[in-house]
Amino acid sequence: MRSEYMNMYEIKELISQMTLQEKASLCAGSDSWHTTPVERLGIPAIMMTDGPHGLRKMVENSETGESETVEGVCFPPAVLLACSWDKELLKELGETLGEESLSEQISILLGPAINIKRSPLCGRNFEYLSEDPFLSGELASEYIKGVQSKGIGTSLKHFTANNQEHNRLSVDETIDERTFREIYLADFEKPIREAQPWTVMCAYNMINGTHCSEKKELLTDILRDEWGFDGIVMSDWGAVNQRVDALKAGLELEMPSSDGIGEEKIINAVQNGSLTEEFLDKMVENMLKLIFKCAENLKEDYTYDKEQHHEASSRAAAESIVLLKNEENILPLKKNAKIAVIGEFAEKPRFQGGGSSHVNAFKITAPLEEIKKIAGETAEISYAKGYEIESDEVNTKLTNDAREIAKKADIVILFAGLPARYESEGYDRKDMNMPLNHNSLIEEITAVNRNTVVVLNNGAPVEMPWIGKVTGLIEGYLGGQAFGSAIAKILFGDVNPSGKLAETMPERLEHNPSYLNFPGDGYKVSYNEGVYVGYRYYDKKKIKPLFPFGFGLSYTSFDYTAITVDKEKITDAETVTVTVTVKNTGAITGKEIIELYVTDKNDDVTRPEKELKGFDKVELTPGEEKQVTFTLNKRSFAYYNTEIKDWHVQGGLYEISIGSSSADIRLKKTIEVESTVVIRKSFDRNSTMGDIMKTEKGKELTEDLRKSFLEDSGISDVSEENPEIANSMMKYMPLRGFISFSKGKFVEKDLKEILEKLNK
Repeated sequence: MRSEYMNMYEIKELISQMTLQEKASLCAGSDSWHTTPVERLGIPAIMMTDGPHGLRKMVENSETGESETVEGVCFPPAVLLACSWDKELLKELGETLGEESLSEQISILLGPAINIKRSPLCGRNFEYLSEDPFLSGELASEYIKGVQSKGIGTSLKHFTANNQEHNRLSVDETIDERTFREIYLADFEKPIREAQPWTVMCAYNMINGTHCSEKKELLTDILRDEWGFDGIVMSDWGAVNQRVDALKAGLELEMPSSDGIGEEKIINAVQNGSLTEEFLDKMVENMLKLIFKCAENLKEDYTYDKEQHHEASSRAAAESIVLLKNEENILPLKKNAKIAVIGEFAEKPRFQGGGSSHVNAFKITAPLEEIKKIAGETAEISYAKGYEIESDEVNTKLTNDAREIAKKADIVILFAGLPARYESEGYDRKDMNMPLNHNSLIEEITAVNRNTVVVLNNGAPVEMPWIGKVTGLIEGYLGGQAFGSAIAKILFGDVNPSGKLAETMPERLEHNPSYLNFPGDGYKVSYNEGVYVGYRYYDKKKIKPLFPFGFGLSYTSFDYTAITVDKEKITDAETVTVTVTVKNTGAITGKEIIELYVTDKNDDVTRPEKELKGFDKVELTPGEEKQVTFTLNKRSFAYYNTEIKDWHVQGGLYEISIGSSSADIRLKKTIEVESTVVIRKSFDRNSTMGDIMKTEKGKELTEDLRKSFLEDSGISDVSEENPEIANSMMKYMPLRGFISFSKGKFVEKDLKEILEKLNK
């Protein structure tokens, strides 16, 4: 094996010595987890493994010959980590996973997974960060920087719009260009531009009739030419449809091994002239750059402390857990209270999802034991199973046992949620319901003890028909192997909760914007909700969700006292700095996430009510006040204009909102943004007078025509009583309409002359 990173001259020289067979072999895996080596030329294989919240390294048992997963540390999946809104935390997690990869001789960690949470039913939502592309992109960037700082590559996935498991290998998604850019590409753009993952993994699905693996617009035009990606594109496992078409589109590496089938297709294509060897050489060059960079960074005998990483997992979970309800300040728990812990999840926690990201955790902390540990001898802790995880049926004896201990307790901590069989990679949920026995148990317990706190373990939102009957609610999502210690610290106040939801929790499934179009009909699904995903939809429709995007409570309180901007008016080529003052007005130290949203106050383009464009997490002691600054640039105000194929800012007023959640806006400031891009609009006979009169030339050319129209049509008389009639008639009148109403004063010749001058 070569011991140092090869320069480009050496790589090109190496390619010149390779046979066509060897070149083709480099473009496919040798098995499920390795690239193909070329031993005679000293080209090693590199290994990759599933992530993104822990290593799933597969090894062969020497005795049985079967594959086994090595023990590792299961960190909180993305569904919980995103609720931290903590970029530094994501970077630290990345560094930790990079260290574990080094210890296992792994070169590429397959993550992060950042697909948009279009529907709460997607079976793989637990692996994804958010419904919002800005939040996803910011957090993913830091994760990638952390992993790659250790000399380990990442694979940003699944590129793109892998938003459902139903027919995921072949579903054809119809997505309009603006929605595609603003929602389903925007989350990938920042990590690509700023963090430069070593690899990108293409998705299974089709978009507008073409498989992602064969979509040159996606893998080359946008990813490389526009965003400057300089790594390699690999397929998701089995995502390649036609190998040569995928290669031409920009996909270097097919995974896993196709047992030589893909390579043979590449060889035949070169031999019959449908693929040039020069193009293949370029793809091989990209592969060799990656392989030798990975080989150079591997370290022999690298070790890490599993117990330290277990504690890191606990800290990450505690920073991310979301307190959703805390009536009468029922939390934190008092250590001298009589506490009833109910629910089998307290004893056997569900802490990760199913599928390719499943980690063989070396250690698991259960909430029940950790609660007893923190409470010590001063609290009286009782436990009842309440339900059986492996069944949905109500067990009367278990319910009665739980009711009895609840009656005698000062407070009940009830663990419920979704068993592993309810959600996993490979299939989607059919509804948002929890198991019958979980919902029934909550109803029974709250009937005998109002002081009930529910702790949820779930990979996606659930309906909560009992929400009005519980005094406290904690969203624990899937918390990794150390969830037990993390939730115990939250319950007793050893850690002040600071997580906020990275997705909207609707009251009912029917309220979700994708409801009528998920998962589609057969092999087709239309993204008819457009850009109105998540909170963008609930805001626009004025639908109050169960819990809004960005929501989360604390054991302390925060005041937002001031907002300033360094400029009241800017051009879209400039930036504006927003400064916000936040104060801890409570009695204990806590962390607050400050969220910044931007609203386009102009009405020329239909846009969401507001969009997240900044966030920060700050720690404040009681009475402490801090200033938080945000810098907004062109993209903070822009939408994707399909006419000019670029991001565009409408000139006009923009409102900057600062909030504690998307539904709790505390401060506002309006600024003016001037567009430096003049869009030349082309007019035709069906262009309306409203559009024409937005231009100075249009006003000038049609002034006499408008006056004559108002007089000849008789509208001028009516307009004295109701001027809106005339204004409306004029605004929506197509230019050709004047021919009908001018009594011969305006004819086709006049119309053509005006159009020529307008479009000159």
